[in-house]
Amino acid sequence: MSAVAEEIAKFRASPMARNAGWLFAGQGMGLVLQVAYFVVLARLLGPLQYGVYAGAFAFANLAAQYSALGTGTVFLRYVASDHSAFSVYWGNILVVTSVVGGGLVVALDLLGPRLLNPASAALVLLAAIGNCVCAQLTIESGRVFQTFEKMQLTALLNLLTNLVRTIAAVAMLMTMHRATAWQWALMSTLVSALAAVATVVTITARFGRPRFEPKLFVKRGAEGFGFAVAMSTASIYNDLDKTMLSHYGMNQANGIYSMAYRIVDIATIPILSIRDAAMPRFFKLGRQGIAASADLSNRLLRRTLSLGVLASAGMFFAAPLIPLVVGRGFIEAEAALRWLCLIPLFRSIHQMTGCALTGAGLQNYRTGTQLTAATLNFFLNLWLIPKWGWHGAAWSSLLTDAALAAMNLGILRMQLRWSANA
Repeated sequence: MSAVAEEIAKFRASPMARNAGWLFAGQGMGLVLQVAYFVVLARLLGPLQYGVYAGAFAFANLAAQYSALGTGTVFLRYVASDHSAFSVYWGNILVVTSVVGGGLVVALDLLGPRLLNPASAALVLLAAIGNCVCAQLTIESGRVFQTFEKMQLTALLNLLTNLVRTIAAVAMLMTMHRATAWQWALMSTLVSALAAVATVVTITARFGRPRFEPKLFVKRGAEGFGFAVAMSTASIYNDLDKTMLSHYGMNQANGIYSMAYRIVDIATIPILSIRDAAMPRFFKLGRQGIAASADLSNRLLRRTLSLGVLASAGMFFAAPLIPLVVGRGFIEAEAALRWLCLIPLFRSIHQMTGCALTGAGLQNYRTGTQLTAATLNFFLNLWLIPKWGWHGAAWSSLLTDAALAAMNLGILRMQLRWSANA
């Protein structure tokens, strides 16, 4: 048996499937809470206020990925093979995310009134604190659990966060019946802060104290920035449409579109669970070359494609239930969801093929495809949204995800040919 085949056999018998199961179980239970949360929130805010809220938080999320400057992914790559380096990489995550995230909060608050409609701009400070500091601390800290393959902790913390958020939304609906976007933004930011504190405390108590090492940050800074650029491009083509709908004052349309897009995100959770559980293995196998990383990608792609097809079909046929569940004000979200329903299928392809490139040390190619996708998305939105509103945003999203899937798959095959001929 070849070395690659042996490694794959070990992988199949390894805790990866169990880790994916933990993530999926936790996110599956979280999925129930997210569905309840998003139904309650839709009824609490209505399409107009939901659109105001979505515009501000999408705008903040455009820059949020730069808060950590990729330190979490750098942690995953290097600590996965050397657990003794935990403290310095963990310290870098905390210091960089806090300092850079704080700077982004100030910058976004200043830019908000110039780029968004006044209603959404008023929420930018809260949105920036929640997305650029609190959420990023939670997300990047989650790389620690990935690295040590302790996905049950990730699942538990995600579940608790979703539970608190859902309880908060239900309490507001029962006591207030209707809330403004600003009131919910404040509550959402408080929940994000609690989640960040809980995650940081749990990791420090379980794995050890952080230690900031400036020299290490400088040494890995360029690589981390590359990861940050790659992650930010994903935010751009996922959130730019909502930001531009807000810019043009289309708050009602933004509420309808964001509601449908949120359902798409929820339907993609199983695919992302498999991706997150597999990332440490992609990095380990990637040290052997692109062939080993691609082999793992192909095995996982068979599963994620099936999940993508099921998710797409489910959303298409379940779309008429939206106005019955969240209210007649969101009746147009039925059509929006049917336009967007193919996105999980495209994501199943570009996530697995992109992870193969990242694991093999070819992140620059993946970053290139994501930058291309983000640029395409920007110009499509600029052309389509002023004329067609949320319909234009949906068409732009479909074309962008399809193009990214095609580019990642093409580059992966090209790299395999070059490797075989080398």
